[in-house]
Amino acid sequence: MKILLIGHGRMGQMIERTALAAGDSIGGIIDIGSVADLEAIGRVADVAIDFSAPAALPAIARYVRNTGTPLLSGVTGFSGPELAVFDDLGRFAPVIHSANYSLGVAVFRRALEEVAGVLKPDFDIEIVETHHNQKADAPSGTARLLLDAVDPDHEYAPVYGRQGRPGPRDRKEIGVHALRGGTEAGTHTVSFFGPDEVLEITHRASSRQIFVNGALRAARQLVRMPKGRYELRDLLFGGKNG
Repeated sequence: MKILLIGHGRMGQMIERTALAAGDSIGGIIDIGSVADLEAIGRVADVAIDFSAPAALPAIARYVRNTGTPLLSGVTGFSGPELAVFDDLGRFAPVIHSANYSLGVAVFRRALEEVAGVLKPDFDIEIVETHHNQKADAPSGTARLLLDAVDPDHEYAPVYGRQGRPGPRDRKEIGVHALRGGTEAGTHTVSFFGPDEVLEITHRASSRQIFVNGALRAARQLVRMPKGRYELRDLLFGGKNG
């Protein structure tokens, strides 16, 4: 597989090293400060893998529309309108955006969809995520992904911290809490608090390598797919979920 690597920070460099060790090749490297260079190149790879920044999305979107290059994005911090761009790009190429490419988190999300459907009417739900002290966004993209798994129809109100909220907890809310410190790669816990019992599901990342491995696995599957917007579960578990 030949890769156009967009973003050459820590994640980009790890993807480069891991891909080369696996026998893949790099068709080009575009860093965040040079995304305008995409205008001057044609299709140079089987897939573009983007771990740059939200600001690069307009240039990347133009590139995908012009070349039909499959796109895997792992950038976090997108707004709702920016995320909608990936739906449009699916008309030109197979594309996927995920805040987390860990295989364990993909299974976590699927499990939450099953568990929440049973417990949500009678259990209070809280999400706590922990990351290193250099992480830019809060709550994390993964926490938002897990929130969508628990409440796909957005029937509950997310509450980001409770300072200044008097009175008892609302039954139709989900608490989302962000902890930042040290070099923590990422821990996410979803707790279901019921009458006289608590169920907690936790995923811990020991290093960013799990995200690299998952992204490359997803990319190899993506290049074989028809045009469309995909989610990670589509590639891992089969099926196409809008």
